[in-house]
Amino acid sequence: MSVQERRKYDPDFKRNAVQLTEEPGRTVAAVAENLGIGQDLIYRWRRESRTRHGLAFPGNGREALTSQQQKIRELEKKLKDTTMERDILKKAMAIFSRTSKRNSSS
Repeated sequence: MSVQERRKYDPDFKRNAVQLTEEPGRTVAAVAENLGIGQDLIYRWRRESRTRHGLAFPGNGREALTSQQQKIRELEKKLKDTTMERDILKKAMAIFSRTSKRNSSS
């Protein structure tokens, strides 16, 4: 049994394939056959193109984000980092206060 390597298609190829299927007189089956790809793949690209509009097919598995979505992600990351730093400082304060109590009672 041989492992078949997964083919990758660049965003322009996907956009062009979707565009070809939207031309009058062209069917998804015909375009898929001409391009040597499966119909289900073209249907998936069409669905993604319609739902994500200009943000479809960002490449390399990355999700394309609007500037507002990107800003939200950055702020969420900063909040997570700040919360983690706060928790570390709380633990350090608890450790130091226990240590200083032991030393002062000696």
